[in-house]
Amino acid sequence: MTREEKGQEIAALTEKLANATTFYITDASGLTVEQVNNLRRACFKQGVEMQVSKNTLLRKALEANGKITPELDKALNGPTAVLFSETGSIPARVISDFRKASKGLEKPVLKAAWIDAAVYVGEPELEGLTKLKTKHELIGELIGLLQSPAKNVISALQSGGNKLAGILKTLETRNAA
Repeated sequence: MTREEKGQEIAALTEKLANATTFYITDASGLTVEQVNNLRRACFKQGVEMQVSKNTLLRKALEANGKITPELDKALNGPTAVLFSETGSIPARVISDFRKASKGLEKPVLKAAWIDAAVYVGEPELEGLTKLKTKHELIGELIGLLQSPAKNVISALQSGGNKLAGILKTLETRNAA
């Protein structure tokens, strides 16, 4: 790779990292070509972009964006594939689902993840990351929580109105008798 090609690669990575709120640094070495293609397909279906990168180029791009941390710097060793996504949990779900579909395969390995300026390091974080809720799921839950008290008040008023009408009718019939 020439110096000019490296410069172009760093510029492209810098731009992607500047626009990314979520990226995962993984190690997919040891996978067969077929397995890598299946992983790429799984990523594509979920809207995750997978890119293999040299650690030195990725480090320079992270430094250019001010996103380098000691944890991320430590994770940049060995073969590296970067997964870019708009949603924090989707790459973790893709990795987890890929492993299940590959019948116990332990690759790709999560080295680190950057999600909205929070850094998660190491394989033990993967399960927790799969359980992160998406923005749409959180908004849906919030709307549900906000609607619940209003529905309860309306329901109580409606049932109370029926009871009041029943009581008045009973009093009316007693007075008439």
